[in-house]
Amino acid sequence: MRRLLNGLYRGCGVLSAGFIVCIALAILAEIVGRMAGVLIPAATEFAGYCLASAIFLGLAYTLTSGEHIRVSILLLRMPARPRRALELFCLALGTALSIYFAWHFCAFAYETFVFGEVGQGLIKTPLWIPQSGLALGLVVLAIAFVDELVVMLSGRTPQYAERDGDEAARALRMGDEG
Repeated sequence: MRRLLNGLYRGCGVLSAGFIVCIALAILAEIVGRMAGVLIPAATEFAGYCLASAIFLGLAYTLTSGEHIRVSILLLRMPARPRRALELFCLALGTALSIYFAWHFCAFAYETFVFGEVGQGLIKTPLWIPQSGLALGLVVLAIAFVDELVVMLSGRTPQYAERDGDEAARALRMGDEG
């Protein structure tokens, strides 16, 4: 199961990187097009869609890799037991919020599909297509939060703490009282 979940997170990370490449290609095409006197319709619009998808698809991978920014000033000054309780609270809150946002954004993307809403640019893109990347990213983020919460509730160290380089995560791994 661990390999499947890590593959899911890694796959979304690869998709995120692919969308970043698409942004670069769209902007490069627009620049070259301007220099050649050719209009590249909706390049900026598509770059924006790719940016949103890249951000949201990269969230779960970033979380499980321990790369999210964590403010650990408070955690560093706490004994092991309260530190663990605070980490559990933060994971539970992140889980609840990510499930809430994933549910509502999936419903929003579905409504966009049902009503046939399209973008306002030169190319009338059905908006459910770019919104699908955001919805998928939020669903996978919710799965990652649930995964990390279950791991921590079972008494093991969450992946983000295993891979994180900060002192609070190191202390959580070791369970020291420092």
